[in-house]
Amino acid sequence: MFARNHIASATGIGLFVVVVFSMLGGTSVESIPSDTSLEHASSTLPSRLIIPKIGVDAAVEYVGLTPSGAMGTPKGPAEVAWFNQGPRPGEIGSAVITGHFGWKDNIPAVFDEIHTLRTGDTLYVEDGKGTVITFVVREIRTYDEKADASDVFGSSDGKAHLNLITCEGVWDAVSKNYSKRLVIFTDQET
Repeated sequence: MFARNHIASATGIGLFVVVVFSMLGGTSVESIPSDTSLEHASSTLPSRLIIPKIGVDAAVEYVGLTPSGAMGTPKGPAEVAWFNQGPRPGEIGSAVITGHFGWKDNIPAVFDEIHTLRTGDTLYVEDGKGTVITFVVREIRTYDEKADASDVFGSSDGKAHLNLITCEGVWDAVSKNYSKRLVIFTDQET
């Protein structure tokens, strides 16, 4: 069952993102401005996600959309993945990072304990230069698989946000998917 949980976790997050991405018109946001050198851009990309309350200190992978139009997911249980077709953490808008929980063979996954976060908890994103950006949990929401979740990927308040996504709920052996998505909404600390 844990092997199936991993596959469902990746598939479930991806399907959730397909619905949201299509609601946003399918347009991507360039994550690296054209007038920025590649060296500078790569040094300012997120490299680590740190959540002290739950013992997370994870390397950040970069993912876009899969050929089927779903958001990519981290390759392994210990990493997280930043959606590089949206803002970087710390930029205006809603940056999105996803991670697994319930990895096969009882191997701990990065977001196994994310459900224990509460409003006011802090987390940090470090970039390639060592700059650390602090975020504070504003809200925790659970979504049904096909719910309107456009607010996860977009914001219009002119502030920087970081939203963390993982699967939760009941495993459905027929659809090979979890019934819910857990989203942690955070705001950049000013």
